[in-house]
Amino acid sequence: MLSIAVFFPIVAGLLLLLVPEEKRRMRNVLVELITLADSVLVFYVLLNRQGMENEAFPLVRNLMLRFSLDGTGTVFAALAAFLWPIATLYAFEYMAHEGRERYFFALYTVSFGVTLGIALSADLVTMYVFYELLSLSTLPLVMHGSSEESQRAGRRYMMFTFGGAALALIGVIPAVVWGGGRFVPGGSLDASLFSAHPVLMQVLFLCMTLGFGVKAAVFPFHSWLPAAAVAPTPVTALLHAAAVVKAGAFAVIRVCYYTFGADSMHGTAAQAVLILLASFTIVYGALRAVREHHLKRRLAWSTVSNLSYIVMAAALLTQDGMTAALAHLLFHALVKITLFYCAGAVLVQTERTQIESMRGLMRIMPLTSVVYAIAALGLSGTPMLPAFISKWLIGNAALASGTPFGYVGLAAILISAILCAIYVIYPAFFMLFRGMDDADGEPVRLDPGPCMKLSMAILTLAIVLCGLFSNTIVSYIAGIATV
Repeated sequence: MLSIAVFFPIVAGLLLLLVPEEKRRMRNVLVELITLADSVLVFYVLLNRQGMENEAFPLVRNLMLRFSLDGTGTVFAALAAFLWPIATLYAFEYMAHEGRERYFFALYTVSFGVTLGIALSADLVTMYVFYELLSLSTLPLVMHGSSEESQRAGRRYMMFTFGGAALALIGVIPAVVWGGGRFVPGGSLDASLFSAHPVLMQVLFLCMTLGFGVKAAVFPFHSWLPAAAVAPTPVTALLHAAAVVKAGAFAVIRVCYYTFGADSMHGTAAQAVLILLASFTIVYGALRAVREHHLKRRLAWSTVSNLSYIVMAAALLTQDGMTAALAHLLFHALVKITLFYCAGAVLVQTERTQIESMRGLMRIMPLTSVVYAIAALGLSGTPMLPAFISKWLIGNAALASGTPFGYVGLAAILISAILCAIYVIYPAFFMLFRGMDDADGEPVRLDPGPCMKLSMAILTLAIVLCGLFSNTIVSYIAGIATV
């Protein structure tokens, strides 16, 4: 059933190319049914088939595509399965003004299956194959606008993601040859390798974490992410919340805890390098977000910062660090996709992109403004909302590590928390409490249509519920996260 969950949306998405462009309603119904059916299948498997494994088919000789379900994969698979049907519903209304919907929704559906392939991978080979397929399936989505800016963003995205995959491959091949590449709690590589070749193993560790970390936008491989904000909002929302960037962070977790192992890499120079790079990215991304006046690009710079929260927590190589990393992977995705959807609604309805132009938006887009405010409070670390919980866990894990580099990570989080409150709350202040210019005083309500409103409402409810039941969710994550 794991193979079906992965390949069904891939095959179905490709078949959607056969639906004529003018059959818009039929295509939309098919797309939503495909994503909903696959999400139901994924949640059925998550609830009833923990630990199930099967082999799909051979790649070459004895290399197989293998899928399994463990605790770490459960979190990422559940996130993708929850967000994709909602994102698809939002995209129906948004993409009506973008054109070329047939190609968009075909690749959008394919990307769902590819993301699940990464989440459910049983070994490095399978994860690497789907990691590459994710780049291929999302590249046309980034370039969907066909403008010169979209083409430049696509070229940069291609250069960084394919270059990162090549860097990761330097470590993947030895890890597969020496340890089989299977994801094993505690690491699949024999401890004797680390004592016999300590420098080599640290170099391979950095090649893999930084190579996969390109999708997580770790400095200095981050610039593709803000550039990709030019893509349609349904693309940027999933790129910056559930698919590409979270796949990069998820892959780093797999390398740290299931390939090299926390005990083998703890206290090494390679661990210090990864923590320091992630800590720098946390502060740098937040500083760039404060300076950015374009709302979608500001949110993109925020993603650069918040992704490195996950990487830094994972690099602590502790049980608390892994739990915190998975919690932030989940909570940040819910909050950030909601913020992007609000930005997209404003763009579609008013064509406003600059933060200064958001003044008084509450008068004409009350739902959008309130949803943005709730999500902004969530991202800034307001108590009783989910991002506060995950940031607190990361800070505690950094402090509990008792290492100088853990303290550097803690300092980065504290600085970023202050900056985050500035860059994400400021637009909400403009929307809710600043009056509109007389010239901008539209007399009609401009909140989006039912599909976009329903998507934002569901996500807002999810944010509130995750805040209220955060203790239960974190306890579950702590129970399934095996170092």
